[in-house]
Amino acid sequence: CIWRIRPSATRIPFPAASAKSSAPPRIEGEGLALWEGFVIFAGNKPTMIEDILKHNKEFVASKGYKRFVTSKYPDKKIAIVTCMDTRLVELLPAALGIRNGDVKIIKNAGGTITNPFDSTMRSLLVAVYELGVNEIMVIGHTGCGVQGMNADEMLHLMRERGVSEEHISLMKHCGIDLKSWLHGFEETDAAVKETVDLIRNHPLMAADVRVAGYIMDSLTGALEKIDEQD
Repeated sequence: CIWRIRPSATRIPFPAASAKSSAPPRIEGEGLALWEGFVIFAGNKPTMIEDILKHNKEFVASKGYKRFVTSKYPDKKIAIVTCMDTRLVELLPAALGIRNGDVKIIKNAGGTITNPFDSTMRSLLVAVYELGVNEIMVIGHTGCGVQGMNADEMLHLMRERGVSEEHISLMKHCGIDLKSWLHGFEETDAAVKETVDLIRNHPLMAADVRVAGYIMDSLTGALEKIDEQD
């Protein structure tokens, strides 16, 4: 596998070039050599997943899991619907003072529910009826990538990545409005309110479950109340 180095540090596949020099490749590390401006990998290019799998083996071998042992039932009886944004991975639990075993966290793009029978709503019903949840927090956040997301732009990116026009048209013929499905929201607070209202008034949701909506500051973790039951 041969990759050419670019000034932007982006590595892109590049076809093997004919040798212009008799100078041997300079070895840079295990399975890696530099020759005529090319980075040469012996074997498959290492991936981040492989790095994660390596860490996982070390984690299990060192018994690092012991401090995380808990049950499937949330101790605080709370479910949180929030965004998959990377800024919230550690910030949200730290800002809320929660640890492993305290809550059920359900993440998606935007932390909202747009369909009353999607997987997020199903997960909430499981949390309530199977796992003892009696409070639900919907937490949006500042600077969300889904805010203002453009469906046409995403479809353009799909085409650039090789998704055929035939497959896109097939979705439309199946009755799926891709522009509506892929469209983001305009205002985060309005999206949070709509999600809270959908959960609170869902025909299968227990009336005694408390549902509240908030927006978290993506930098400080501060919560702003958007919609909360008395």
